[in-house]
Order: sequence, then C-alpha cells, then structure tokens
Amino acid sequence: MLWNDRMRAAFEPDTRKCETLIRDLESSMSASGLDVFDKTLQTTHIWLKEIETKVGPDRQVAWKVLSVVLHKLRDRLPVDLAAHLGAELPLLIRGVYYDQYEPAKQPAKWNRDEFVAEVQRWLSDIRPVAAPDAIDAVFGTLSHYVSPGQIEKVKRALPDDIQACWTNGASIGRPRGETTH
Repeated sequence: MLWNDRMRAAFEPDTRKCETLIRDLESSMSASGLDVFDKTLQTTHIWLKEIETKVGPDRQVAWKVLSVVLHKLRDRLPVDLAAHLGAELPLLIRGVYYDQYEPAKQPAKWNRDEFVAEVQRWLSDIRPVAAPDAIDAVFGTLSHYVSPGQIEKVKRALPDDIQACWTNGASIGRPRGETTH
C-alpha cells in the first residue's frame, strides 16, 4: 500500500482540532473552571504542606497556624507595610490575612514574649501546637515564598528580639541553643 497524500491526511491530526481538544480537556480538568482559583488553591496547599512538616500532618491545624500567625504578624506591622506584604500573598491566603483586620489599631506594640503569648492564646482551640513552632513554621514559609526584599522590610519593622530570631533562624520563642524535644 502506498502512503499517499490522501492517506496521510486521514492519519495526521488537524492542528486546529487538536488545539481545541486540548483546551476543552484542560478546562474540563479545572476544579473550579477559573484558573485563578485553581492556582491559588494549589499554592495554598503547597504552603500548608510546608507548615505541616513543622507542626504535624493535619491540614486544618496548618490552616489555623497560618491564619493566626499571619494575623499577629500583620497586626504588628505598620499599615502600609502590612498592605505590601498582603499584596505578595496568594489570593486565598491574602483573604485570611485581611480577615478581621482593623488598620486603625495598628501596629500593636508587642515584644517577642508578648507576640508568642498572643499566638499561643489564639491557637488554644486546636490540638496542642507550641506557639514558637507555629511561628517558626509560618516565618519559614513566608521566607520561602515571599520576595526576599519584602521579607527584609517586614523583619526591619519588627522589634529587635523578633527580628533577630527571624534573621538568624533561631527559634522565635526560645533562647538560642535551646531545642524542643
């Protein structure tokens, strides 16, 4: 049998039909039908998985840890810097970041001990998670995914004792050299 133009046409795909089929498949595989929602969900899951590696494998606990620490960090920042940080967060995480935000009351004046105590108080309605571990998990995740320039601005706005812990990678709630067991 000879391979002629007619047979080739029968077996070669029509580029336009293939592109249409691929677009249709991609849109039908979308969870929400909107790429922006799918992307923010995927990114949020990545952030939560990273937090779970530090606070334990529980997605709801990771979400609570993320939201509490972000709220307490946001409340400690000047309003303009809080807005700049919020702009760099994924859409879904940005929503929880701004939840119950009262810019007129900012910034709160907490030192490290007060900051840790405030986080611990707001984590009291979930399984036990040490506030220093929660803070370290969220600060580490922020450092991993938010631009280094923005993280440096946030660090400089914090009290020296919190800034030093974040900068040097020491645990936020424990003196340097002390570890958890």
